[in-house]
Amino acid sequence: MKVGIILNPVAGDGRLIRDWPDVAVALKQHLGRFELRETQAEGDAERLAIEFAAEGYDLVIAAGGDGTASETADGLLQATREGHDRPALGLLPCGTGTDFARGLGLPDDIDSVVERIAGSGMRLIDVGRISYIDDHGALASRHFINIASLGLSGHVDRAVNADKRKGRIPAKALFLWRTVTEFFNYRFDDVVVTIDDGEPIMGRVALVAIANGPFFGGGMMIAPDASLDDGQFDIVILRAAGKVALMRDIHLLYSGQHRNHPAVTILRGSKVLVEPASGAFENSALVDIDGEAPGRVPAEFVVVPGALKLKC
Repeated sequence: MKVGIILNPVAGDGRLIRDWPDVAVALKQHLGRFELRETQAEGDAERLAIEFAAEGYDLVIAAGGDGTASETADGLLQATREGHDRPALGLLPCGTGTDFARGLGLPDDIDSVVERIAGSGMRLIDVGRISYIDDHGALASRHFINIASLGLSGHVDRAVNADKRKGRIPAKALFLWRTVTEFFNYRFDDVVVTIDDGEPIMGRVALVAIANGPFFGGGMMIAPDASLDDGQFDIVILRAAGKVALMRDIHLLYSGQHRNHPAVTILRGSKVLVEPASGAFENSALVDIDGEAPGRVPAEFVVVPGALKLKC
């Protein structure tokens, strides 16, 4: 089996690089020879994944956080559409956000993760495809493997990614602090949500999450019942309410106990369209795509069933 590894050298404040001699030993012991390639800038993981697929690799392991995993998956899916054989995706999670790995129940120590990759079979999972407006005003699209959302989460992503403490303090603490600080400055957005061509839902929201997996935001179980292989999104709508009351109840998101909160609606569907309700500029909510915030609504989210081969 040809194994390629895409390593984000700054993930987790460089922890994987510091531990690489031990990581390499574990990889060779459980998987044999491998090819290591490092990212240097945003978009590199996507490009390297396409290269690995074109060169006939069977397994491509994303070593980093959710952003690295998402970019790698997007590259593998692009390569498949270009006619290359479909490599499997593996994960060595390390970074500010590892929510996709959390949803998979991956162990914390690297040796156990590598052993699990080596011993696991192949599993087909769904992915999402999002079309949105990028920061230059152009239409853009890409895949996501875990959760895409809009509203407060987009602002939190940008604040977390710009925080100089990123990688130096626990992800849960950083996300929680930035969620609190951004929330009190956040202006609720008026949007229209249409699920599977059904009746449009219009309202003022704090957050709309389109979930393939259950966790985001450094451990928030935003979609407790989400499944990676059911051909459906779980759509979580957090409607605008008193900010003090919502902040008081934010702890419910970590345990999934927000299901019955009066401000929360959870629906299911395979296609979601979110548009500004009025005043496109004032209500062009920022989108979050697997922990990155590259643009804003209007945005369309579509499930692609069984599109990604996973070995974890």
